Amino acid sequence: MRSPLVTVTMSVVLVSLIGWLLVSGRSLLLPFVIALVVWYLINALSRGFQWIPFGRWHLPAWIAFPLALATIFGAATFILDIVTVNLTQLAQDAPTYQKRLEEIFQQFSELVRLNDPVELKDLMPDSIVPRMVTAGAGFVTTLASSASLVFIYVLFLLLEQSTFDRKLERLFTNSDKARAAFALRAEVNRSVMHYFGIKSAVSIATGLLTSLILTLVGLPYAALFGFIAFILNYIPTIGSLIGVIFPALLALVYYDNLLPFFLISTGLGLMQFSIGNLVEPRLMGSSLNLSGLVIMLSLAFWGAIWGVVGMVLCVPLTVVIVIICSKFRASRPIAVLLSANGDIGEELSPELYGGDGSGPATSPRG
Repeated sequence: MRSPLVTVTMSVVLVSLIGWLLVSGRSLLLPFVIALVVWYLINALSRGFQWIPFGRWHLPAWIAFPLALATIFGAATFILDIVTVNLTQLAQDAPTYQKRLEEIFQQFSELVRLNDPVELKDLMPDSIVPRMVTAGAGFVTTLASSASLVFIYVLFLLLEQSTFDRKLERLFTNSDKARAAFALRAEVNRSVMHYFGIKSAVSIATGLLTSLILTLVGLPYAALFGFIAFILNYIPTIGSLIGVIFPALLALVYYDNLLPFFLISTGLGLMQFSIGNLVEPRLMGSSLNLSGLVIMLSLAFWGAIWGVVGMVLCVPLTVVIVIICSKFRASRPIAVLLSANGDIGEELSPELYGGDGSGPATSPRG
């Protein structure tokens, strides 16, 4: 029997090693992780197309799958083109908006009669607007440059997915262990599918409504801000707040009066509040079973490791960790701490994963 101190030490070393590998291998892992998400969405959309009834007839898989593939890549190309055009135009106009923002600070200082006028550089770094636009353009450029690698990964995943079940089954020594592994995979798939399905629908609605509100008010780059709202809605808590701040700040420097600023801030704020606090919780339910504090810590952790992609994926990654940890006796305390209410379901039978708490167990080959 190993002492608890040795077990804890080995666990800390293992977690540290995994964290180091995630950070060091970021350039290699991120395209593959994005490819996994795209591959997952293609299969989910394909199944969704097959569920749509046309009278008594449903789309067969050989039609639904290519349709889903064309839909995903067509939408990605279309959105990327729109975002690129809007960012290019915004980059050209950024110095003008920077100057206008400095004028607003000057007017505010004169209005409240400050002896030492507040300047933009006192609160933010110099050239903050051009820097933000440049950072956004750099993100899109990085995304586009890795698109070819992501496409290759997705292609190989699609070509080999028919062999995944057979490979997984042959990893185990008997049929009971294989069934347990398939059941675990099904539970992970169900939870992640539930999250991504609802979150994607809500994010699309958020992006479209953001674009609609900004178009009605007459603010430029409505499509760009709609895309930003769509992406940021995947980021828990802070994403919706940032999605309101960006267009509100542009309205502040674009118009000569404050009415459009208040209209955009109020309209987007109410829309984000209604969707985030009324619609989404009712659709999502309590199926994720994650503590709010854990979500925030996960957001900080994965954001520090993988940036925006990590922040977008922090919830499904944490859900997968909770489900897997809940199935094994040694790791169940971790799942309890990460969960919202401590209800993490039943663990796997020790015989199925080769442990009964006293040492390794062997199973006859099936």
